[in-house]
Amino acid sequence: MEFFRIRRDIPFMKHALALNAFSTIAFVLAVFFLVTRGLNLSVEFTGGTVMEVAYEQPADLDAVRHVIEGLGYADVPVQNFGTSREVLLRLPALAGQTAGQQSETVLAALKAQNPAVELRRTEFVGPQVGRELVEDGLLALAMVVIGIVIYLAFRFEWKFAIAAIIANLHDVIIILGFFAFFQWEFSLAVLAAVLAVLGYSVNESVVIFDRIRETFRRQRKMTPAQVIDHAITSTMSRTIITHGSTEAMVLSMLLFGGPTLFYFALALTIGILFGIYSSIFVAASVAMWLGVSREDLVKPGTRKDGKDGDPDDPNAGAVV
Repeated sequence: MEFFRIRRDIPFMKHALALNAFSTIAFVLAVFFLVTRGLNLSVEFTGGTVMEVAYEQPADLDAVRHVIEGLGYADVPVQNFGTSREVLLRLPALAGQTAGQQSETVLAALKAQNPAVELRRTEFVGPQVGRELVEDGLLALAMVVIGIVIYLAFRFEWKFAIAAIIANLHDVIIILGFFAFFQWEFSLAVLAAVLAVLGYSVNESVVIFDRIRETFRRQRKMTPAQVIDHAITSTMSRTIITHGSTEAMVLSMLLFGGPTLFYFALALTIGILFGIYSSIFVAASVAMWLGVSREDLVKPGTRKDGKDGDPDDPNAGAVV
């Protein structure tokens, strides 16, 4: 399906060096902010108090957040749990206060606003659990990266595998760099968004790589740069349709999903935008610089008629 077709190939690779210089600067800055500022980890990672309270009527989450912020807590996750009358709070650990003292203080403030509020449960999430979540999250990230490399190496060629993983890591580090620079809360939902971006970005790379392989088979006289330009240009309509519809859904979560989905949708938005950019200007450029060629993707073989040559070339093996 295409909304439009571009007749002339856009010379993307002509600007590859300048655009990858920008990518390198953005990547270095992201690493710098991660090292100097670090991530603002949520209660799931750092430990804290989890409270569940219930109301007689559907809870006003904005009013609950206002009460919590009045106690000195910033960016505390407040969300419905089960039904619209039940609310789940995740409070960061405070020096000099136990989990019981925190829950008593918060419950008293909530009762001052609405005497009908009822405490259902309270529990302390220790830092040991948070450390396990960090380790499991990093392990999941590593497994995804390894799986992508193996898949692309078998599906295409090792040069494409290296190019794709560089582009994917570029996207992940830049997302983390944004969260480190602005000190946005990094929660399990954001980690899930990062993993989703990995799969989403590699899907775009696979589409472009597949078109590159197809173009190498059909166009024997094009240079690798021209082949890559043609492959990217021919997938532009598909890219706009796919990413436009996906981003429309993500933006609806970002604008109307409330605080619970805000950072999840924000991480996806950053990942989608940089995923498009990296698939075109990072992955394709790195593959070109690694020297990808027709011989890498179109292997010589034996034709059905017993003649030697490229099985995709009808003229291969012909006697001149």
